[in-house]
Amino acid sequence: MWSKDVRTLAGEQLYRLLKQQGIRNERVLKAITGLPRNEFVDEAMSHKAWDNSALPIGFGQTISQPYIVARMTEALLQGTQLRRVLEVGTGSGFQTAVLAQLVDEVYSIERIKPLQYQARRRLQRLDLHNVRTKHGDGWQGWASKAPFDAIIVTAAASSVPSALLEQLADGGRMVIPVGGMHQTLWLYQRQGDDMVRTELEAVRFVPLIQGDLE
Repeated sequence: MWSKDVRTLAGEQLYRLLKQQGIRNERVLKAITGLPRNEFVDEAMSHKAWDNSALPIGFGQTISQPYIVARMTEALLQGTQLRRVLEVGTGSGFQTAVLAQLVDEVYSIERIKPLQYQARRRLQRLDLHNVRTKHGDGWQGWASKAPFDAIIVTAAASSVPSALLEQLADGGRMVIPVGGMHQTLWLYQRQGDDMVRTELEAVRFVPLIQGDLE
């Protein structure tokens, strides 16, 4: 069990580490380090909750390391206020909870139903009520709620899903890891009918699988 004082100390240490690794957005740093990350992992892994590492959450999925969450969120925001954001891959709900503190509305899709259910309950316990979750195929996005100011994909796609590009608003940004054995994190920015692509860094994610799973 993590006491409030211990969580505060761990959060402060993580804050300093993320700054050392190049994260500059103060809102992102505070959103990540202010969350009780131990509540997003199984009790057996809670002693590692504040480590800067990915941790298993069951069903072959992981909670991303805090640096990657910060890097992707910072790239998504780029200093502007976002209204509607789509997250593909709810997972534990940690990235969702970070976004919920920074944008007006979060729409999050998870293909594994038990994970979606658990994440929704965690978000409710944290009083984060600007999030809507859905059990479904992330490759298809959430067309009825589009267009989105930003899209964040938390698993590696073998190629960029066309449905997600189509659901991105003009001027919108999408951060997505792409690849198989070797993966790259990309930032896509819509400019009218054109997409401008920027390489961010090499990453390692679980694969983005098409379809949903009960």
